[in-house]
Amino acid sequence: MNVKKLNETAKEMVANCKGILAIDESHGTCKKRFESLNIPVNEENRRSYRDMLITAESLSNFISGAILFDETIQQKTSDNISFPEHMKKIGIIPGIKVDAGAKNFSCHPNEKITEGLDGLAERMLKYKELGARFAKWRAVITIDNSIPSDACIIANAHALARYASICQEADIVPIVEPEVLMDGNHDILKCFDVTNKTQSIVFETLDKLDVNFSGIILKPNMITSGSNCEDQASTEQIAELTIKCLANNVPKDVPGIAFLSGGQSDENASNNLNSINMINNNPWKVTFSYGRALQLEAMKKWSGNNNNNLEAQKIIAKRAYLNSLAACGKYSLELENS
Repeated sequence: MNVKKLNETAKEMVANCKGILAIDESHGTCKKRFESLNIPVNEENRRSYRDMLITAESLSNFISGAILFDETIQQKTSDNISFPEHMKKIGIIPGIKVDAGAKNFSCHPNEKITEGLDGLAERMLKYKELGARFAKWRAVITIDNSIPSDACIIANAHALARYASICQEADIVPIVEPEVLMDGNHDILKCFDVTNKTQSIVFETLDKLDVNFSGIILKPNMITSGSNCEDQASTEQIAELTIKCLANNVPKDVPGIAFLSGGQSDENASNNLNSINMINNNPWKVTFSYGRALQLEAMKKWSGNNNNNLEAQKIIAKRAYLNSLAACGKYSLELENS
């Protein structure tokens, strides 16, 4: 493990108010999004769509890295350059999603455990050869009346820590993503309690497995009300409780926090990130790693027609710019219509 190299890459991933573009949707997720817009589902359309995104002019001014999928990291742009090579050329760090998805957790109804550790060390070396410098693994924690169970949190924390140690052994920075889902009617205090407990167990487990904190990026959820909660928390309360949770659990030598959007609207994801960065005593860089909240409107404009590329690219570039402002605490809702 080259600790210096890991730390340098992690710092580069969160430098200069830039964020991380998540274009690592599985075939299943991509299929749902394409079908909802009547876009034919095939490999060439998936390639064309992601080609449109990563070749957007000025994207690298606001995006430090992009998380690719197994298919995508092996594809090429329309100019016949591999996606990782093109990204490297324009100053965007290639990354790779390596988990095999959240599956039903045995003996624990309605809970999930993320799989994909088998053969991961060998796959990591393959992805490194293809150009990946960081990786991502997502754990899913659901809030309901009697869940999450301690068993679910502990099992997912262990998988995250095993994954992170395998990454670091290959000198690849692990993005550690313990996502407490927004789904449900719980209030913001319940989200805080569950997220606080989850992050506590995750960092305790990372430490036990000798993961070097200076060479990881945390990708957490913000502390929000459940999506079906009648009493939605204010942006100020979201920011305050999110920072409190991070301060309780995240070691200061972690270089950065890159939030997931987690089902928030584009505007809310930007506005809440901005409010978090207005609390300016954070020991870490605080930025974004958004998927849908960066690219959905661009996908709608593209709609499977490459003649729409330029207009779609303007949309992804603007969203990246607005979120970069939010990562600096300089965003405002008025900018949405400018």
